[in-house]
Amino acid sequence: MDELDSALIRLLQSDARLSNRELARRLGIAPSTCLERVRALTRRGVIRGYHADIDPIALGRGVQAMVSVQVRPLNRDVINAFKAAASEMTEVLSVFVLAGGDDFLLHVAVPTLDHLHAFLLDRLSKRREITDFRTSMIFQQMQNQTPEPLASP
Repeated sequence: MDELDSALIRLLQSDARLSNRELARRLGIAPSTCLERVRALTRRGVIRGYHADIDPIALGRGVQAMVSVQVRPLNRDVINAFKAAASEMTEVLSVFVLAGGDDFLLHVAVPTLDHLHAFLLDRLSKRREITDFRTSMIFQQMQNQTPEPLASP
């Protein structure tokens, strides 16, 4: 990835709705060159998609938490089955598979604390493979919308 690719990615990260013509203008390149660069970045998996950044509160999900989960037995089938099940839960925004003391981290967003409590009791605690879970409430969230490639050491 060269400097032009990096600049293109920065522009798309800050506004993925920019037209190809506008991207090319800002980068000082031909629209055909810009389009081919975007296509190549997509083919290589650098660009995985384009997404709208939606406010969870606007969707009635004002309570957010991170739930650390441990499962047993710790094997590929159990991990894959829980990962798939957690991904299907409407309360879950993200599923992270971890190494270390916890096996999963779930980012959960629900309307109220009562909904969170019900999710923990009715959905998680009833799953046989879960041996332990801990919940941390999220008060605020910041996210780097424009990560750049890191230089190799």
